[in-house]
Amino acid sequence: MLVVMKPHASQAEIDAVVGKIREMGLQAHTIPGAQRVAIGVTGNKGGLDPGQFETLPGVADAIRVSQPFKLVSREVKEEDTILDVGGAKLGGPEIAVMAGPCSVESKEQILETAHAVKAAGAKFLRGGAFKPRTSPYEFQGLAEQGLKLLALAREQTGLKVVTEVMDVESLPMVADYADVLQIGARNMQNYSLLKQLGQVKRPILLKRGPSATLKEWLMAAEYVVSYGNYQVALCERGIRTFETMTRNTLDLNAVPVLKALTHLPVVVDPSHGIGLRKHVAAMARAGIAAGADGIIVEVHPHPDKALSDGHQSLTPDEFEGLMRQARVIAGAVGRQL
Repeated sequence: MLVVMKPHASQAEIDAVVGKIREMGLQAHTIPGAQRVAIGVTGNKGGLDPGQFETLPGVADAIRVSQPFKLVSREVKEEDTILDVGGAKLGGPEIAVMAGPCSVESKEQILETAHAVKAAGAKFLRGGAFKPRTSPYEFQGLAEQGLKLLALAREQTGLKVVTEVMDVESLPMVADYADVLQIGARNMQNYSLLKQLGQVKRPILLKRGPSATLKEWLMAAEYVVSYGNYQVALCERGIRTFETMTRNTLDLNAVPVLKALTHLPVVVDPSHGIGLRKHVAAMARAGIAAGADGIIVEVHPHPDKALSDGHQSLTPDEFEGLMRQARVIAGAVGRQL
């Protein structure tokens, strides 16, 4: 159920509706909009009678929400959500660019990369301090030392830091350093972690699981939002199909479909999506053309020496070339970088 307030409803009227919802043993989620406030109602096992709310002072309408992912649905919030990360925007007319290495390897590596991607026009620095790897014998990241190096790069460049959090135990530490918390594909349905993310005051970049449907992905986002954190963006990073010539199959179909279903920003990860350096730029351009609100690209000063994902990492020069192309594509679809 969605209770839509009148444009000039008072705070007392809004509070009265919230109070009634809670008296019924349900959860109320106040969602500010451009013109009016809406209040999402969750926790009910069956349908609710709109008449219970329509007669309350300040209420314009009470609408049943058909989608199971209620709070992230456009039925609940028609206008796009824009995440403001310390002045850097994710969502809206400007396409956000996140770039950096798969893993933070050293002070020299992360600072060189940060300065290069900043010069090319990126607003966010991505980099892994904790790295979930398929093999336990591969490089696992520098942990807190990596987080400190990311913070140093932010101090020198002004870039906002995007880094992965792997579990509930490390969440407080990562949240102390990061501007945006990335949830990797393997953790998309880690429900205990999703619930905790709903209680932190940090934007979340939620990557799609390798075999997840769009509905499952949106329901994972619903977990975070339902626990109180409305700052969520979705990241398409490729799904597992029968194809073996590429690392994954980047599902660009997902971008326009998601934009129709949800108000959350949608980001495309062409690096993991295709896994081949020479084709990353093409898929980044395609993601922008499809309507993505941002791209997240792996960049390394020396990809052939990278400790992880070097085969899909662009050099700084290649990234600069991609940014020139991306500006043209963005302009063609009425957006900007």
